[in-house]
Amino acid sequence: MIKVYETTLPGVKKIERLLSRDHRGFYAEIYSKEAYFQNGITIEFVEDDFSFSKKDVLRGLHGDSKTWKLVSCPFGKLYLVVVNNDPASEYFGKWEAFILTPESRLQILIPPLYGNGHLVLSDFAMFHYKQSEYYHGQQEQFVIPWNDPRFNIPWPVENPILSERDGGFNQ
Repeated sequence: MIKVYETTLPGVKKIERLLSRDHRGFYAEIYSKEAYFQNGITIEFVEDDFSFSKKDVLRGLHGDSKTWKLVSCPFGKLYLVVVNNDPASEYFGKWEAFILTPESRLQILIPPLYGNGHLVLSDFAMFHYKQSEYYHGQQEQFVIPWNDPRFNIPWPVENPILSERDGGFNQ
């Protein structure tokens, strides 16, 4: 069972998943095609990926023109930012931030032409995402600098750990 909520960004949806708790911990379903299709999310996902990172690692902001992503955090705590990167959209440059944890049960559905990036807030965290397209390398993606002055995104870190691609140096 899921509940689907609109966000301030067209096409971006916040999804709350069912969670079962007992004395051992909790159990949560990551994805059920039937439940999502019943709620109007009829995207065919073809690939699952994840990254595992340490505190203060900032990955992104990345995206492309054709891939839908369904993202979640099965371990740790993430600060996720989703930004509209469609210059033809009246929402170009608009962004929204979300806190993702296993306990929050949240997933974020991200349409094509939106960039997303995440910052690890806990000691370690896992970022999980389902994709509607197969990944064929970073050459097919756009990259928005994490500190792009056009968007003025306030990240809760002063000196994130970045890849060279994301504006950092080998660390």
